[in-house]
Amino acid sequence: MPRDNLLKGRISLAHHAYHVTLCTHNRLPLFRDFTDARLVVTEMRKLHEDSILNSLAWVIMPDHLHWLFQLGEQMTLSETMKRLKARSAHAINHYHGRNGMIWQKGFYDHALRGEEDVQCVARYIVANPLRAGLVEKIGDYSLWDAIWL
Repeated sequence: MPRDNLLKGRISLAHHAYHVTLCTHNRLPLFRDFTDARLVVTEMRKLHEDSILNSLAWVIMPDHLHWLFQLGEQMTLSETMKRLKARSAHAINHYHGRNGMIWQKGFYDHALRGEEDVQCVARYIVANPLRAGLVEKIGDYSLWDAIWL
């Protein structure tokens, strides 16, 4: 999907819940490397700790990230994703002593509607490894978290 199509209709509302999906460049399974995945988690936590957003649930799959959060007031949705992608790409490239693309351009987002159950969306997100056949029990997959634990 062309990047411009990803921007059509995008809204950015403070205090609103969003489910975003970010894919790796060329859908390479970079996050089979546990350290690379944890570097992304570190940058996600920084956004949460800096009150840019309130992280609700996430899962890192081998070639993409699903993240459910409530956006704060400091940055737009696009600015927030740009920061995550830039800082995590820098950290991963630095760790490996290289330069290169880590993320696809753009991202997919879904602004949750009032009638949507946030916990149902969170369960859907963290169950991705089960649906993908990566594990038989979610407890066997280490790259996810949710505030309801």
